[in-house]
Amino acid sequence: MRIWVDADACPAPIKELIVRTARRLRIPAVFVANKFISIPDSACVSTVRVELGPEIVDEYIAKHAEPGDFTITQDIPLASVLVPKGVTVIDPRGELYTEENIRERLSIRNFMQDLREAGGITPGPRQFGQKEKQRFSDTLDREITKRFKLQGN
Repeated sequence: MRIWVDADACPAPIKELIVRTARRLRIPAVFVANKFISIPDSACVSTVRVELGPEIVDEYIAKHAEPGDFTITQDIPLASVLVPKGVTVIDPRGELYTEENIRERLSIRNFMQDLREAGGITPGPRQFGQKEKQRFSDTLDREITKRFKLQGN
């Protein structure tokens, strides 16, 4: 079990929470980014810096994540690749992507992108705050607990 983090756009409070979780539970966490990111030093935490490019981080995570791993990303196309592989995917606001909801999320994302490309104005993301951080924490804890129970730990 490993936690993969799409770190370029991950909010700092979520990165901190992931580091604390990795240390506490001794789960390796890998922060993947195409720029320098500052992550506290820990035996359980590492960073991978990939080349600049629009999908390089996503491709790296998709290639290396395995069934039973976790990925933290707000990238819905990446989630749509990982979920069928058996990777648990959570966005930084605490939404769990599943086999049941990923197609709908991808469809909405694609529709909104098409709308923007056609000149439409779409709302930006909601502000990130304590409520979102707590929801993420709750979702991550719940899903890790499930995984430990499945593994008999």
